[in-house]
Amino acid sequence: MTAPLLQVKNLKKYFAVQGGMLGRVKGFVHAVDGVSFHVDKGETLALVGESGCGKSTVGRAILKLLDVTDGEVWLDGQRIDNLRPAALRPLRRRIQVVFQDPFSSLNPRLRVRDILAEPIRNFGLAQTESELNTRIADLMDKVRLPYEAASRWPHEFSGGQRQRIGIARALATEPDLIICDEAVSALDVSVKAQIVNLLSDLQQKLGLALLFISHDLAIVEHIAHRVAVMYLGKLVELAPKREIFANPRHPYTRALLSAVPVPEPDAARKRIIVTGDVPSPINPPAGCRFHTRCPFAFSRCQVEAPELRITAPGHTVACHLDETTAVAPPPGNLEPASAV
Repeated sequence: MTAPLLQVKNLKKYFAVQGGMLGRVKGFVHAVDGVSFHVDKGETLALVGESGCGKSTVGRAILKLLDVTDGEVWLDGQRIDNLRPAALRPLRRRIQVVFQDPFSSLNPRLRVRDILAEPIRNFGLAQTESELNTRIADLMDKVRLPYEAASRWPHEFSGGQRQRIGIARALATEPDLIICDEAVSALDVSVKAQIVNLLSDLQQKLGLALLFISHDLAIVEHIAHRVAVMYLGKLVELAPKREIFANPRHPYTRALLSAVPVPEPDAARKRIIVTGDVPSPINPPAGCRFHTRCPFAFSRCQVEAPELRITAPGHTVACHLDETTAVAPPPGNLEPASAV
């Protein structure tokens, strides 16, 4: 059995909350609080959850755009979270990122050619100007843009075209893993489909691994191999895509999936409504963090935090309700209060 390309072990990221005239620390935002998963070579792992659950923070911590509070990040068998910048630099070419906003992620003062040339020059991937031009032409072809467009400025492109340029920039270093941080959430529906199809094609051709961070479960169902669900800084469920969509076992996952629009407007679907607001990450609730909103919660949920347990091959769930079988709906109907 081959080792995973990326391993994240008990990752934590806390942000200090300061206040008062002296700026003393009043507490910490538990943005990510003990998250563990792996990504295999050539695989797409989707990290999903509500806004504010910590999924983007996970991606930025892996990239070391944020310092890790605790935990470990391993790339192809080598620990990278504790490396100094000089030691980490050669490994950065193996992990690249596509950001959410295609308008702010490109330097408006550089032409597209210079944007793509920068990472190639930084890592010494082209020795001559002719080789550099060949690489840029190849990148433009990979993302299905004409080579002539490389002489234009970012503001001359649409949002979808800019995101293609962002993908080309990520591909410039020939990475093994690309972290897509809400890479399609700012795009129109039709453009989303084009970008997702492009990423899928590039993955098949180049053998890329993707960590696809998103809140759009319809997109996730199309692109992912496995799905990890986050709630308030913790993983609550992780399983193959088909298993997640066909047999979700955590109440939060069930509620998320019940809110996904279906192609047939008249199709029967029971919407699961969860009550209340998401608790503050500064003072997360004891026990299961979802118990304040969970319609299935009982006394144990309030005092004991559930651990991720294997309930089926490749399927792990953090829930006390049933540690060996799927979560069953409670008797009767739930009264709607606020939708997920």
